[in-house]
Amino acid sequence: MKAVVTQENLARALNIVSRIASSRTTLPILSNILIKAEDGKLILSATNLEVAITGSIPAKINREGVLIAPARLITEFIANLPKTNIEINASDNKITITAGNYHSVVNTVAADEFPVLPEPKTKISIKIPISDFKKAVAGTALVASNDTTRPILTGVYLHTFNSVLYMAATDGYRLAEKKVLPLDKEISAIVPASTLSDVVRIISDEIKEITVNFSDDQISFVIGDTVVTSRLIDGNFIDYRQLIPNKTDVVATLNHDEFIRITKISELFARETAGSITLKVDADTSTLSIRSITSELGENNSEAEATVKGSGTITLNSKFLLDALSQIDGDNVKLQFSGKLAPALLTADDDDTYKHIIMPVKS
Repeated sequence: MKAVVTQENLARALNIVSRIASSRTTLPILSNILIKAEDGKLILSATNLEVAITGSIPAKINREGVLIAPARLITEFIANLPKTNIEINASDNKITITAGNYHSVVNTVAADEFPVLPEPKTKISIKIPISDFKKAVAGTALVASNDTTRPILTGVYLHTFNSVLYMAATDGYRLAEKKVLPLDKEISAIVPASTLSDVVRIISDEIKEITVNFSDDQISFVIGDTVVTSRLIDGNFIDYRQLIPNKTDVVATLNHDEFIRITKISELFARETAGSITLKVDADTSTLSIRSITSELGENNSEAEATVKGSGTITLNSKFLLDALSQIDGDNVKLQFSGKLAPALLTADDDDTYKHIIMPVKS
C-alpha cells in the first residue's frame, strides 16, 4: 500500500476510530486499526467485537492495499506531526511514514489477522437532529446499569409509543425517559449505553443530523463519513411506564438553580450516610427543605421557596438527585411524590418531555 494524505484529515480520523480500539483486551489484535487504501480514499476501521467503527478520508492512492497499525502509537504519532502531507508506505509487515523531515517505521502484523467487520444492515432508517440525539442520550444513558449479570438494564431502550420515539433506561434504583421526536415507524431496540456514549463522543460540531439504521440484531449510526455499528441487547425491556406516577399527593415547584444549590450543600453532610438526604415539602410555609446529618460532621438544613401542593417528606440519594437535576432544562423544576416509599418524579415545570424517576431510600 502507498498513499498520501493530509495530516489534519488523518489525525482527525484516527482520533475518532481509535476510541473503539481496545488496549485492555485478551486479544492483542483489537488494539490495532485496520487501514485500507482504495478508490481515492483511506478507510479506517476498529472493533472491540461488540462495536465496530469505520471512517473514510480522501487520499492520493498510488498503490491500493491494507495494513494494520497499533492504534495508540499511530494516533499519537500522527497527532504530533506538522500540518503537511503524509506519505504512508506499507509492505512486509512494516509501515513507513514520512512527513517532511520526519521518517518512522512501525512494525505490524498481517492484515488477515484482523477480525471480520460486521456489514451494516438496514431494516428501518431514521434521521435525528444532533441536538435532540445528544440530549436524549445524556439524559438516559447515565442511569443505565453497569451490572452485566442483568444485560437488559445496561442498555437504553429506543422505542416508539403512540407515534413518538423515546429513549429510556433504568438501573432498578432510578429511571429516565426522554421524548425524542414524532415517528410513525415501529421501533423496539435495546442499545448498549456504552455504544451511545461512544457515538456522542465522536460527533463533531459541524454535524447537524445523525442517521440511525435498525435491523433485527444490530444498529448502526451514520455520522458524516463515520459509521458505528453495534449489536443490540437481546431480550425484552421492562414495562417501565407503570413505574411513572400519573398522580401524586405532593408537588413542589422551585427554581432550578436554587434546587441544585441546596442539594449540593446538603450532600456535603451526607457522605457518612451514603448520600442520603431528606426532602420536606411544607404547604404551610411554601418551602422545600433538605436535611442531612452525620455523627462526625454535624448536620445541615437548607431551604428554598417553592410553589407547593400538599406536604410530605421523602429520603433520596443526593447523587441521583443531582444527576437528575443536571439533565432537566428550564428555569423551574417540579418534584412530585406520594409518601416516603413511593418513587419521586422530577420534570421541568413547563415541559414533561424528560421524566426522571428516583426510588426513595428506606430510612
